Amino acid sequence: MRVLVTGAQGQLGQDVIHIFGQVGHEVIPCSRQELDVTNLNQCQQIIASHRPDCVIHCAAYTAVDAAESDIDGAYLVNAIGTRNVARSAEQVGAKLVYISTDYVFRGTHDRAYHEYDPTDPRTVYGQTKLAGEQIVRDFSTKWFIVRASWLFGLQGSNFVKTMLSLGQEKPLLQVVDDQKGSPTYTVDLAHFLLQVSTTEKYGIYHASNRGSCTWFEFTKAIFEEAEEQLGIKIMASLQPCTTAQFLRPAPRPANSVLDHLSIRLNQLEDLPHWREGLKQFMLDMKQHPELYLK
Repeated sequence: MRVLVTGAQGQLGQDVIHIFGQVGHEVIPCSRQELDVTNLNQCQQIIASHRPDCVIHCAAYTAVDAAESDIDGAYLVNAIGTRNVARSAEQVGAKLVYISTDYVFRGTHDRAYHEYDPTDPRTVYGQTKLAGEQIVRDFSTKWFIVRASWLFGLQGSNFVKTMLSLGQEKPLLQVVDDQKGSPTYTVDLAHFLLQVSTTEKYGIYHASNRGSCTWFEFTKAIFEEAEEQLGIKIMASLQPCTTAQFLRPAPRPANSVLDHLSIRLNQLEDLPHWREGLKQFMLDMKQHPELYLK
């Protein structure tokens, strides 16, 4: 299968390229410099010239707080950019895999959200990603919408790396303990994208690592795994706090946990538990110390 990846230099994009290439697929990586998704003509020309069987659309505007004041910029990338990629993929008959987010939900349920729950995003970021979902459904005939949450990976910056750094520098760390979600290792997500994209089981999927925790519980696990797997000495003392103590421009969902109903119904292999994903991340980091050592 010939696979074109947008956002190829991003945290998820790099793992997608590696995982798909590892099993013998022909991968065409397109970074922002090589493919500006906001340029329709460029999208049509590049995708038509490569004629991929599948497009994995990882490119996105993901700055959640910045989006609150940069509404046009967020919609330009997440809505118009997705329209351009969707139209171009449809013109060559390619499958389209669109990476979406838990932020399309309000985050106030007392249970995990499944794929058929009503969406109601509270943030501009969530609204733009939901707009992208609708555009995919409008412009594509062979589509997968894959909602993920709390991503962390070897490449780029993320919550795990930030906590590892702060844990070695700060005497005290306050971490939010009233937001719940499912941390997701980008390698595990890339494996799921590989699995689902080779099928014709089109539709919406929730694909996070299984299980859930709060940011405080996640940080505690990060420190435990870092000490055990990497031998990192954590200096910081952890203290739980509330969302109200750390107000941000974009409101955070209290509950981001995703139920994998579609994975079960379509009899696909589920992602590992988040704690397994975190442990594997640490083991993979051990092989690449330049990615976390200052």
